[in-house]
Amino acid sequence: MKQIIATCAVSLALAGAAFAADPAEGLWKTQPDDGAYAYVDIKPCGGAVCGTIARTFKDSGEYQSKNIGKTLVIDMVPQGGGAYEGQVWRPSNDKIYIGKMDLNGDSLKLRGCVAGGLICSKQTWTRVK
Repeated sequence: MKQIIATCAVSLALAGAAFAADPAEGLWKTQPDDGAYAYVDIKPCGGAVCGTIARTFKDSGEYQSKNIGKTLVIDMVPQGGGAYEGQVWRPSNDKIYIGKMDLNGDSLKLRGCVAGGLICSKQTWTRVK
């Protein structure tokens, strides 16, 4: 009987871990880019995480950008230790770059690179909730 209870407990623990939220999930505030910033909602997408633009802001306040609802963080696959690899889209020039993210608590560092990672643009996002 003890063995059955132990097996059930282990099974439940493993099932809970499988359904645990990815630590990058949530709402993130970007750094300003060309005078605007956004709130990006990061959620699971298959075995990765993706981020869509939820709200947009300028110095004068919130505005309705044509980019709301578009995917900014594309198929970021966890690599372990808070690192992710995938792609990022930059709305200001409508280009997709090789992307990397590094999560550290409520700080998310993103890099979008070209030329095999030789030329990169970086931002640090902060968790909103």
